[in-house]
Amino acid sequence: MMKKIKFLLPIVSMALIFFPVHSQQSKAGPIIENFGKVFNIEKPAFKLDTTLTYKAVFDIVNSPEGHTERNKSLETAARFLNMHAQSGIPKAQLKAALVVHSKASKDLLSDAAYEKRFGVKNPNGELIKALLSADVAIIFCGQSSMARGYPKEDLIPGVQLSLSAMTALIQLQNDNYNLIKF
Repeated sequence: MMKKIKFLLPIVSMALIFFPVHSQQSKAGPIIENFGKVFNIEKPAFKLDTTLTYKAVFDIVNSPEGHTERNKSLETAARFLNMHAQSGIPKAQLKAALVVHSKASKDLLSDAAYEKRFGVKNPNGELIKALLSADVAIIFCGQSSMARGYPKEDLIPGVQLSLSAMTALIQLQNDNYNLIKF
């Protein structure tokens, strides 16, 4: 047993040197309390300009294949808001919009419509409601609505229907929103 300990001690010591344990935890809030956990970055070399208004439009096109997993792309807007607020940017200087289309279309369905189609409640429902409550514009592509058979009355209340995702993305960028696409 002692031989094993003597043998493992240098390996464990080297592992701790090359792969340090990060004790910092990510946290959500203050804008979106239950979603959008982020890490605090202390003293970044690229300084955050606290005088700017940050306007971001997220092009949301993908979604998990299954029907019980939350779409992590939708949560990006919560992370955007929380990380900047945690870093000292006032909420009034943070503007976010989601333009949703293609495979992500299903993620905007109300619980009743989602459950009727997929047999479970929408795993994105609470996130969408939290984003809407934080004044995030959630815009659904009208072309995807028609092509995929998701009418306006099946959407979570507050989701806006547009002519198309392309139209919404152009208009928001013309309004100085910066496109974020993953």
